[in-house]
Amino acid sequence: MTNTAIVAYDIVDNKKRRKVFRCLQAWQLSCQYSLFECQLSQKQSEELLLQLCALIDISQDKLLFVWLDQQRPAKALTKRALINFKKPANYIK
Repeated sequence: MTNTAIVAYDIVDNKKRRKVFRCLQAWQLSCQYSLFECQLSQKQSEELLLQLCALIDISQDKLLFVWLDQQRPAKALTKRALINFKKPANYIK
């Protein structure tokens, strides 16, 4: 069974950024710059996270892996939409 997840990154070094991008592309994930939509099983997500963590520097780089809630439909927001988050959203499965 696969679930939808979002992987995003902000990596300082260009060489490391390309390696992370290529790693995610190897998984054939749909992407928009440094934001990837994934359909992964639990085992696949664990493997992907291990690969990504081996490529980044945790003291400088940022990596976000978020499972989407299957009970709620995904909603796209435009630049004009007002977003008023009081704290970060965390989805834990």
